[in-house]
Amino acid sequence: MKRLKIGDLIEIQTNIGIFYALYTHKHRMYGALIRIFDKIYERRPENLQGVISEKVRFSTFFPLKAALSKGIFVAVGNYVVSPELQKFPIFRSGTPDQKTKKVKNWWFWDGENEWKVGELNQEQKKIPIRGVWNDTLLIKRIESGWLPENDITT
Repeated sequence: MKRLKIGDLIEIQTNIGIFYALYTHKHRMYGALIRIFDKIYERRPENLQGVISEKVRFSTFFPLKAALSKGIFVAVGNYVVSPELQKFPIFRSGTPDQKTKKVKNWWFWDGENEWKVGELNQEQKKIPIRGVWNDTLLIKRIESGWLPENDITT
């Protein structure tokens, strides 16, 4: 396997079609940050450059090197990361109540610093949830149309 590089475009096969993700950052604790694009493809497009201009559905941390080395996903090219995606995103996190499964007090995190925000407004619910997902969860969430604002903890 070739060395993993920022800008690698990752092809994700699902039961509903092919999705693409762009590797945009490596965090010292959480590893690879990938941005999953919204568009579903029936087959690999001839012009992969167009894929990286699509809308991002969500962002998450993912053990990308392991998934590529095991052949779970495949890198199909390397592209310049757009200025919009070069900026490290804000993530949210919180501890769900054991009874309600809802988070009452949310925290925001910018990759280095964390601050308490309490309850979220509608716009803040779109902020990605901090965590590292495995390939099973990633594919499940892609196939189900999952979005951060629709998460059960919100």
